[in-house]
Amino acid sequence: MKLNKILTLLAAALTSAAALADITVGVTVSATGPAASLGIPEKNTVALMPKTIAGQTVNYIVLDDASDTTAAVANTRKLITEHKVDIILGSTTTPNSLAMIDAVSEAQTPMVSMAASARIVEPQDAKKRWVFKTPQNDIQMSLAIAEHMANSGVKTVAFIGFADAYGEGWFQEFSKAAELKKLRVVASERYARNDTSVTGQVLKLMGAQPDAVLVAGSGTPAALPQKALKERGYTGKMYQTHGVANADFLRVGGKDVEGTFLPVGPVLVADQLPAGHPVKKSALAYVAAYEAAYGKGTVSTFGGHAWDTGLLMTAAVPVALKKARPGTPEFRAALRDALESVKEMPGAHGIFNTSASDHLGLDQRARVMVTIENGAWKLAK
Repeated sequence: MKLNKILTLLAAALTSAAALADITVGVTVSATGPAASLGIPEKNTVALMPKTIAGQTVNYIVLDDASDTTAAVANTRKLITEHKVDIILGSTTTPNSLAMIDAVSEAQTPMVSMAASARIVEPQDAKKRWVFKTPQNDIQMSLAIAEHMANSGVKTVAFIGFADAYGEGWFQEFSKAAELKKLRVVASERYARNDTSVTGQVLKLMGAQPDAVLVAGSGTPAALPQKALKERGYTGKMYQTHGVANADFLRVGGKDVEGTFLPVGPVLVADQLPAGHPVKKSALAYVAAYEAAYGKGTVSTFGGHAWDTGLLMTAAVPVALKKARPGTPEFRAALRDALESVKEMPGAHGIFNTSASDHLGLDQRARVMVTIENGAWKLAK
């Protein structure tokens, strides 16, 4: 009798210990390399994420992929095989995130990317059902740019973008938006993220005499074509993507990027939003948290994307815990299912409503147009 009682108590203790297993979160970001100006604020933001969710301890393992696709995949596999993570957040760039999909789908571990391209989550299939993302889709931002161009009298546009998945994705989506707004794309050029000169490409752009130029790059490397255009005397309208929305771009671009227009998530100009804007409160909450840790004026949209991965995870974990314990395949599957069912969740960039067919879940509340004025972001009128 005593032995049976001891065994019963031991089993109960083991069950209780299992139920209280820590949640392990794997993170890979580009804290060094060409995308460092995006990855550093993302890494900083991870440090602000909750250490407990629904009473469970959350442990974060953060790795740097140095803006390299091979390193991103290696990090992903290490986090899955060695650390047995329940979820992966990252990576920073589109090429890295696309490269990680096979690894997470094979391991059936949910992943929430901080990169922009719709191709990370579309079209939904057996592999991408494990993948989510927080940045706005390129088509959402492309439409905002095309609409602003059309309203500003622009008729012809030249395009220059990264020679990778980010640039190609943007060209495809902007071409659709341009056609809708009856804009004519008169030139299209590419350059590498680590190039130091784009003279040849810029001469071709200027030869087309466009009313406006769109640069589809991210971080500080996106300043290169714009500075080159300025040096050559280009006076038309300049547009960038939301991939440049951080202080480092302003610093590197300097006076050469004054007057540039771009679409961004509301978090970048949270204090300038109208009082009734649906994202103002949640965006200001992130700004307050980040600036308290890193100083006034340090917020970027990229950190905001990381913050939103944390919010999605925080919303999904309590639901998943009702079905399984952390550290198990059942918990990872339940977490994936919960990530697919988030409703009206306010984030730094927008209001999230995910579904089986939409692993982003943002609508037009997730974008505003801004301009660069006196070295600062200003909500465009």
